[in-house]
Amino acid sequence: MKWIDFKAGVQDFWNEFKRVKFGLFGLILLFIFILTVFINPYIVPFPEASIRWRDITYWEDNPVSAPPAWVNWFSSTKRAPSLIMEEHVFSEEKMGKIKLSRAVFKYEYSYDLPPLDVIFHGYAIGSPVIMLSIERPDGHIIELVRRPISKSDGKEVRVSIGKDSRIESYNFGAKFENLEGNRIEREMVKPTSVLFSEAKEGILVYPSPLKGTYKLIAEIILPSENDVVEDIYFTFSGGVSGWLGTDSSKRDIWSGVVAGVKWALLIGLLTAFTAVSIGVTYGVMSAYLGGWKDSLMQRIFELFLGVPLLPVLIVMSAIFKPNIWIMILMMSCFFWVGPVKTVRSMGLQIKEETYIEAAQAFGASSSRIIFKHMVPLLIPYAFASMALYVPSAIVYESSISLLGLGDSTIVTWGQILHDALTGGAVLNGLWWWVIPPGLFIALMGMTFAFIGFAMDNILHPKLRTR
Repeated sequence: MKWIDFKAGVQDFWNEFKRVKFGLFGLILLFIFILTVFINPYIVPFPEASIRWRDITYWEDNPVSAPPAWVNWFSSTKRAPSLIMEEHVFSEEKMGKIKLSRAVFKYEYSYDLPPLDVIFHGYAIGSPVIMLSIERPDGHIIELVRRPISKSDGKEVRVSIGKDSRIESYNFGAKFENLEGNRIEREMVKPTSVLFSEAKEGILVYPSPLKGTYKLIAEIILPSENDVVEDIYFTFSGGVSGWLGTDSSKRDIWSGVVAGVKWALLIGLLTAFTAVSIGVTYGVMSAYLGGWKDSLMQRIFELFLGVPLLPVLIVMSAIFKPNIWIMILMMSCFFWVGPVKTVRSMGLQIKEETYIEAAQAFGASSSRIIFKHMVPLLIPYAFASMALYVPSAIVYESSISLLGLGDSTIVTWGQILHDALTGGAVLNGLWWWVIPPGLFIALMGMTFAFIGFAMDNILHPKLRTR
């Protein structure tokens, strides 16, 4: 086939494809999914989610089971969202060999419920001393934490105000409480509830939010010239978090769902390509060879056709260590039967064409006739079949993962649903943990179903509607 003929054929196909609206919609969705894979690091707050999904230290600053941030739009009670605060005003003064650094972070608080925790981060070299305090809108300054850092050549510093300032927060709130005959356990008081509440009676039990501008002050004493604390910032662990909230392990659902896109595309496309390639080749060979070879190949086909795939996948995943590549191989070994019957019937018609007889007369081998003259004619049908097999592969993988038999080393939508099932998401009303991965599975299935049906309409004119 000449290049000009190929180009004209593609142009004709595209002109036909554009007329099928749902096919065009499916193509747009596919483009968005593919684009998501490439821009993944830029659209998620945790770009290493795909490789550190099971690493609990990567998610430790997040709140547990927090709903999405946009829930505040529909709620009368506004919760402080999670955020990372890096912007600050820095000053430094020197007293002999000792250096005092001071960083002031401004936080605008306008919510009804305070953040669950406020965490200081930095990178320390040497043996500095870190002192954290907060200046409230009402003028009160509360010293929260004084933390000497053991001498090191460099290490990450993490200070949780919610855990390390419990005594200081309680003592501040106790000034405004009448504690006679009313014993309030220190362990029951949440430091952030005290810090972001009005200084009046009830601050420890029934706090009222104090809205306004807060200043978080980090003072760092550097005893020697070689001591350094750099890359400092505060993380606010809020009552709402991100676009899709967090799960019971503090993992960001949006980062996980986006990380699952590439695996869904890989599983679906690789399985469909492998299975359809085998099925088309097998069907054409069966049609061309004929006779007892055709009969034998059809019996083998019927044997595979009668085996239920899902139970086989469950048994294989239970016996062997779950691995995504083995799962793709197993699905390909059973999906190939799908196009065989149709391809065989088409192959029987192609076999009777005069150019096939001419090739035989010139002494062309069976393999040359099959792969040079017959298979290329079935490529359009193969592409349409591939598009329709992709959703099946994704659903099968999700089903296996939902049962806890999937590959836990990768992030798939099925794995997220399994974690939601075992984490009691439905019982605890954590809808944001269940709906997004399920919705993405449906969207991915719709994408390839629309494309496949559109190609069917073009390749089989009898399917077209007026």
